[in-house]
Amino acid sequence: MHFQGFWLCLGLLCISVNAEFMDDGVEMTDFDENSEETDVNEDELSSEIKYKTPQPVGEVYFTETFDSGRLARWVLSKAKKDDTGTETSMYNGRWEIEELKENRVPGDRGLVLKSRAKHHAISATLAKPFIFATKPLIIQYEVNFQDGIDCGGAYIKLLTDTDDLNLENFHDKTSYTIMFGPDKCGEDYKLHFIFRHKHPKTGVFEEKHAKPPEVDLKKFFTDRKTHLYTLVMNPDDTFEVLIDQIVVNKGSLLEDVAPSINPPKEIEDLSDEKPDDWDERAKIPDLSATKPDDWDENEPAQVEDLSAVKPDGWLDNEPNFIPDPRAAKPDDWNEDMDGEWEAPRISNPACQIGCGEWKPPMIDNPKYKGEWRPPMIDNPNYQGIWSPRKIPNPDYFEDEHPFLLTSFSALGLELWSMTSDIYFDNFIICSEKEVADRWAADGWEVKRTIANANEPGIFTQLMAAAQEHPWLWLIYLVTAVLPIALITSFCWPRKVKKKYEDAEYKKTDICKPQTKGALEQKVKEEKAALEKPVDLEEEKKQSDGEILEKEEDGEPEEKSEEEIEIIEGREEGSKPNKSGSEDEMKEADESTGSGDGPVKSVRKRRVRKE
Repeated sequence: MHFQGFWLCLGLLCISVNAEFMDDGVEMTDFDENSEETDVNEDELSSEIKYKTPQPVGEVYFTETFDSGRLARWVLSKAKKDDTGTETSMYNGRWEIEELKENRVPGDRGLVLKSRAKHHAISATLAKPFIFATKPLIIQYEVNFQDGIDCGGAYIKLLTDTDDLNLENFHDKTSYTIMFGPDKCGEDYKLHFIFRHKHPKTGVFEEKHAKPPEVDLKKFFTDRKTHLYTLVMNPDDTFEVLIDQIVVNKGSLLEDVAPSINPPKEIEDLSDEKPDDWDERAKIPDLSATKPDDWDENEPAQVEDLSAVKPDGWLDNEPNFIPDPRAAKPDDWNEDMDGEWEAPRISNPACQIGCGEWKPPMIDNPKYKGEWRPPMIDNPNYQGIWSPRKIPNPDYFEDEHPFLLTSFSALGLELWSMTSDIYFDNFIICSEKEVADRWAADGWEVKRTIANANEPGIFTQLMAAAQEHPWLWLIYLVTAVLPIALITSFCWPRKVKKKYEDAEYKKTDICKPQTKGALEQKVKEEKAALEKPVDLEEEKKQSDGEILEKEEDGEPEEKSEEEIEIIEGREEGSKPNKSGSEDEMKEADESTGSGDGPVKSVRKRRVRKE
């Protein structure tokens, strides 16, 4: 009983949730169908949020919001990629300052890459160069792939502070200190963190790549939302990479980059040569072994199956292919120019069984053993795999603080993309995390709030998911039908059973046929009962009390002679009804017709035990 009640409650709960879900779905469907109303609601929401251009608090090296609508301090590159003169190598990609396409924030603008399949390069000078010393480095900016991304990047480069740095000549070979940001091509989603480390002895710069994040980056490229990318480098040679203020990668500059900062202490001696008598063979043939006498190397690997028989209906003289009899030479066919026309060949319809010369199929030759070779044994002269000897590395160094990189003085975007409308906004370079967080709260947080408010409802998301994965319709159907199935399974059978039990109980109460005399006697008894109601009630109570008292004492109930006669009378009265013979029915009719000696219908009062 308790389990059925539990399942009933669970079923009703599912129905309630399902009904609410369906109501929400209808609401969201109407919302999506009325696109004009949607735009109005977005504009109303945007107008409710008061946006102010972020203002840096504290020491900063570079900030840019693009809210002024001008690129006053930004320089477009006039260089050519790889110093070639072709059109495709020119940095002629177009940049614009625009608002977001979706989830617009009034007054907020960003830098947008507008051209497809073109090279883009733009840069700006920092307020002052960043010198790696005792302060952390924090780089932060926003990216939105408004149309998704097929192949292209949205990373930035921090250009090395050199005397010959010319922003108009900014190109792919321009020296940089750090490269950071998202990049994608094919199904390879990346978040670059690359820095160029200077060899203290040779003076050569080498790129060091941080280990890739251990999270799925795909959604940041495909959801068409504005995401916040942050890089933190600390003077203790640790780093953190954050997306939307959540750490997705962290590690040590000494241990979690490749190739490693410090070179090996020893290297192989390139002048060392392997001796002529050096034996690297672990196994050699057993020269003492001889070929067995019954080894036949001339047996072929396969032989004809001599048990095979040519199938009935095989046509030896019919070709497998014949000219197509339905083909006709084209009217414009010129035999002088095109040669003699031949109809295309088709499979011979007569070759249903087979055509041409019949040959038995080939099977593996049980006598085939192949070329004999002596077995292999361990080489007693085995010396192992030779490798050059190790010598001290003349270029070895140990950099204990790789954080001390070359200073940089400009920020640049040098990109190529097959997708347009990549949105950049709210660049900041500083040394305090609190300053960067405040900058994000005034800019990116506003965008995220509006985007979350405009997020489609659960019904719209489920429908979109089902369009992408049709198998989800089956799950939706099961979810909708499950409440009905629960009600049917746990409620309906219970009612039927109860009805059945009631019907079984009432079978014993079916009235038996009575004669006319019995009915008259019953009427007389009822009249007598009405004349003495008080006495009967007292007698009934007294009788009930005696019976209950006996039951409580556990003594068996003794039947009086009168009760025994009553029971015997009922048993005798029930016999005619059970037998149903013609003689008994006749006697009943005679007694009814005569009216003499009416049959007494006596009832035994039932006492219910409580």
